[in-house]
Amino acid sequence: MTENKIAKPFLKWAGGKTQLISDIERALPTNITQKNFTYIEPFVGSGAVLFWVLNNFQNLKNAVINDINEDLINTYKTIASNPKELISILEILQNEYHALEGNEENKKLYYYQKRELYNTRKEEQSGQAALFIFLNRTCFNGLYRVNRKNEYNVPMGGYKKPTICDKENILAVSNALQKVEILCGDFEQTLDFADQNTIFYFDPPYKPLSETSSFNSYAKDEFNDSEQVRLKDFCNKLDILNHTWILSNSDVKGKNENDNFFDDLYSDFNIQRVEAKRSINANPEKRGKLTELLITNQVNNQDYVRAI
Repeated sequence: MTENKIAKPFLKWAGGKTQLISDIERALPTNITQKNFTYIEPFVGSGAVLFWVLNNFQNLKNAVINDINEDLINTYKTIASNPKELISILEILQNEYHALEGNEENKKLYYYQKRELYNTRKEEQSGQAALFIFLNRTCFNGLYRVNRKNEYNVPMGGYKKPTICDKENILAVSNALQKVEILCGDFEQTLDFADQNTIFYFDPPYKPLSETSSFNSYAKDEFNDSEQVRLKDFCNKLDILNHTWILSNSDVKGKNENDNFFDDLYSDFNIQRVEAKRSINANPEKRGKLTELLITNQVNNQDYVRAI
């Protein structure tokens, strides 16, 4: 039965947090999750941590997700409210795309026509969400990148017959999202949904490790250093209000030992360096292991939470 299927991320996503879940789990204090709690994720992306929380914590009372990316949030809302119509459109896209296998010229033409249609943003809600998923499953490395006009500009990937319509998972995700409040806008608005026992998890656009690594123009307005500072000020506010928070970001010091941007910015909090894998780089030799930051306002201790 679909109701018993475990919901998992429905997107491929650059920087998805599946590989860091065990580190995030260790950072969660037991006193929060042993009683009813609210989970808030202000930069939801593909929702790897969201789905882990939804699937594993029986004391979860409320979940709230937010993102500045309107097209992404439209897709979450469509899956939550109208999964069957979405599936029917995705099945058509998948059948048409797979039928072009072996004819690279027509396949490429199909991809770029759909990308152009997506950028008009004139489709109704389900059609636009289907195009979002189609492009995500067929583009280069699951990147989401837009220019300053908010036009999606990622080239086609080289996948043979990629899964575009995962019917069972879409239905499972739709079921899981029934208990989730879905917001679109600035991360600070999420504070309105916090209660006395709340965990915030932040996965903002990462600070680039180099000029060439800034591939993730995730929204038409850049998430620059001043935005990183604004996010830290928000974390200060949450700390004063006694809310628990955990934040991920790039380890710029790992790239340049003299770059203390985050070490200085979050010097009042607990900074851990955790191992992650980089799978997206134009140069295959530069893919591999690196460290990322996991920052929290909780004191590190050995009384780690265990998912129930």
